Amino acid sequence: MEAARQAIADPEKLERRLDSEKAQRIVAAMRDSVARRGAAGSTFDHVAQEAGVSRGLLHYYFGTKERLLVEVVRRDADIRIHALEERLRGAGSLDAVVQALVAQLQEFVAEDAGSHAVIHELLSAARRNDEIREELAELYRRVRSAISSILTEKEREGIVSLRGGAEAVASILLALGDGLEVQLTSDPDWDGGPTVGAGVSVARFLLGAD
Repeated sequence: MEAARQAIADPEKLERRLDSEKAQRIVAAMRDSVARRGAAGSTFDHVAQEAGVSRGLLHYYFGTKERLLVEVVRRDADIRIHALEERLRGAGSLDAVVQALVAQLQEFVAEDAGSHAVIHELLSAARRNDEIREELAELYRRVRSAISSILTEKEREGIVSLRGGAEAVASILLALGDGLEVQLTSDPDWDGGPTVGAGVSVARFLLGAD
């Protein structure tokens, strides 16, 4: 545990450690375990066995199960942020910006159950754990910042005309996406097409469409 505390105190050392092959196996095993067992049932013993490492190594890399869960969400978020940035930066019109947002939502909804399960489990756990709550808050700050930065660029280029501050618009777009994701993944048989269409109209309005 002392080694884990020292690593946390040195962010660069911790980052290098979490980039190791064993750490990545542990994160993937936790992600899969939460999809099948939920967060409460995903013990270090289960995850260690499925990752093919010792239980002590989980403590060495992550310290607590909560930190490991947050790392799972952080890695998924990094992948999604990168994909969304690429889509938005390549958008040369308002319609293309909206299509980039829709494509990101569709891709997220189509992801395996592990992606959704971990986020939903952590949102619930955040109500009881301040550490998890702050980590999730930081993730949302990063996503809002990434989207608002690109929207600001697009406004300077004359591609969009935001109806509000860039961060406020980014926050509402995120809220639309999050809410639709929950409904679409909770009820796969639901025809969400009309609702997604209404969401597109809202997005277009926020981005300056007449």
